[in-house]
Amino acid sequence: MRLVRPLQSTDYEGWLPLWDGNNLGTRDAQVTAQTWARLNDAQFSIHGLLALENDQPVGLLHYVVHPTTGSLKDVCYMQDVYVDPAHRARGIAKTMITALADIGKLEKNWARIYWLAEAKNEAAQRLYKNLGVRLDFTLHVIPVV
Repeated sequence: MRLVRPLQSTDYEGWLPLWDGNNLGTRDAQVTAQTWARLNDAQFSIHGLLALENDQPVGLLHYVVHPTTGSLKDVCYMQDVYVDPAHRARGIAKTMITALADIGKLEKNWARIYWLAEAKNEAAQRLYKNLGVRLDFTLHVIPVV
């Protein structure tokens, strides 16, 4: 049985292997601790969903809610979507994204959900092309560290 629900403070042991996979197996202990703390602190606008199959965590989705110009409503940046490789191609990512869209539409009244995806990530591109509207922008970054 599949379930998608908000992350809970008791989910750390199940969340951590998914977080590691999302980060390609590299773990920065400080970033991991800070991310987990933010996900569990209502003062931060960072939130998470966890996908479970038969009570076992198989996917995570992290998102950031923030105000924006051009709308009186908040917007949601979907930052991380990760499914355990053993559970991919079974609709889990789509189920998590649909759950997030339901939160935005039915509970929070966001103006939109947006995200970035690597152009070369073919699996993600196949999924996303049917979920959202592709905009033709390029991303530019100025490292400030």
